[in-house]
Amino acid sequence: MLLTNAVIPTEEGFRAGMCVRLTDGHVAEVAGYLIPAAGEDILDLAGDCLLPGFVDVHIHAHGGHDAMQGEAALRAMSRALYREGVAAFLPTTMSASPAETRRAVAAIRAVMDKPEAQGARVLGAHMEAPFLNPAKCGAQQPEHLCPPDWQTFLGLTGGDISAVRTVTLAPELPGAEAFIRQAAQAGISVSLGHSAATAEQTHAAADWGATRVTHTFNAQPLLHHRTPGLAGAAMVDDRLYAEFIADGVHLHGDIVRLLVRCKGAEKAVAITDAMEAAGLPDGAYQLGGQPVTVLGGEARLADGTLAGSVLTMRQALENLIHRFGIAPFDAVRMCTRTPAECIGERTLGQIVPGSPAPLTRWTKDWHFIDIIGG
Repeated sequence: MLLTNAVIPTEEGFRAGMCVRLTDGHVAEVAGYLIPAAGEDILDLAGDCLLPGFVDVHIHAHGGHDAMQGEAALRAMSRALYREGVAAFLPTTMSASPAETRRAVAAIRAVMDKPEAQGARVLGAHMEAPFLNPAKCGAQQPEHLCPPDWQTFLGLTGGDISAVRTVTLAPELPGAEAFIRQAAQAGISVSLGHSAATAEQTHAAADWGATRVTHTFNAQPLLHHRTPGLAGAAMVDDRLYAEFIADGVHLHGDIVRLLVRCKGAEKAVAITDAMEAAGLPDGAYQLGGQPVTVLGGEARLADGTLAGSVLTMRQALENLIHRFGIAPFDAVRMCTRTPAECIGERTLGQIVPGSPAPLTRWTKDWHFIDIIGG
């Protein structure tokens, strides 16, 4: 398929009048002019915006399918996310028994090795548990939490550490330094979260090799002018990417704008942190085996604790532009290229040869039109 007359994001900004050729589900060519091949389908975008597929590095579930439910659920999740315009994602685990965690990692490996033909690519697991501070557990179940330990990690993964792309941990816990150093050496990104860490402990964790902060400001100490804590340190430590949930529930609009101004589009990572109600109406659901009520787009446990979100990446982009007033080019980067870069991916989140479908089409005033496969 040849796409013509598109506006696409590039290194320098948006560029109009571009042609993009899709072949076998990937971008094959990008240029100002491309000659149509014999019999090739041609779609004139008439100056609409063409974006790379979204990359979601923190998502538990979508459309009734949860990453903890096994291979069939994960494959259904992959297909559903593709239809939302997501090119790749990290299925994110919850606190669970060792056996349940091993099964989840094995399912993630199975989909990595044999991806869905029309599905968002599974890039590996984001293990959000169990190395979290019980005092900041949020919707994670404290009985399954423990200090970071490499042998425990090997047991939870069945020894298949290459199936894990990211581990979230609380850097103030005993054993954190040794774990972060070993994970970084193994090529696993470490994200800091569900933590009561001080600013000093946060900067030390970056010294050890941590590179990201999990859903910044959530399940972390409040920002205070004398005790800035994890979130405050994340705002000023240029080594750390900062995840954030742009649903208008988890963060006040001014905090979203503060985070984007401090980190810039190159270090601010839009995520969904979605649970199974994403893409579905309000009602009764679950997260990690816990009952969750979704009302007015807010997912909460019985005690009122936020339990993930019902956000999609498409909605996140619309919120950033229309609700929070973020410049479109920056908003696009934070939903596509920056998430890819934070886990070391270099062709995802861009429209360059080798980038996977789907792409998404948007009006000139930034309203979603459709996804485009290949």
